[in-house]
Amino acid sequence: MSFISAREHGAKPGSGGVASGQQEAIDRRERLRKLALETIDLAKDPYYMRNHLGQIECKLCLTLHPNEGNYLAHTQGKRHQQNLAKRAAREAAEKQAVPAPQKRGPLKKTVKIGRPGYRVTKQFDPTTRQRSLLFQVEYPEIEENTKPRYRFMSAYEQRVEPTDKNYM
Repeated sequence: MSFISAREHGAKPGSGGVASGQQEAIDRRERLRKLALETIDLAKDPYYMRNHLGQIECKLCLTLHPNEGNYLAHTQGKRHQQNLAKRAAREAAEKQAVPAPQKRGPLKKTVKIGRPGYRVTKQFDPTTRQRSLLFQVEYPEIEENTKPRYRFMSAYEQRVEPTDKNYM
């Protein structure tokens, strides 16, 4: 490229000629990325997430971005701003909709019997060829001769609903 043809396209002599459109776009993106990184801290952004492929995801908009510059451009864009506005409106509506918690009556005092230890064992009966689960619950702090409040029943023992063969 000669100096004359460079001048015809708007570049000064000796400046190296006109940058291509692609090179200008790369430079512009890099400038914007650096500027945005100075003002925005990605570590504090609640919607910024890097996935296992190294791409960046916006958790709010569910969009994928190949690099930080692209993500930062997205955060300034129309779609992200609209989603932020929608979320703020939804949270404001939920805040107004939630009434003040009503005071409850006195809580029922129940005796704590400690944390139960348990074992679950899979069993197989070779004669009937049935599988079963054996639940062994240990209550070391329970009083003697205390009746349990709940009992597991098979579908055939209970009389509240019609018997269902699928649940034994």
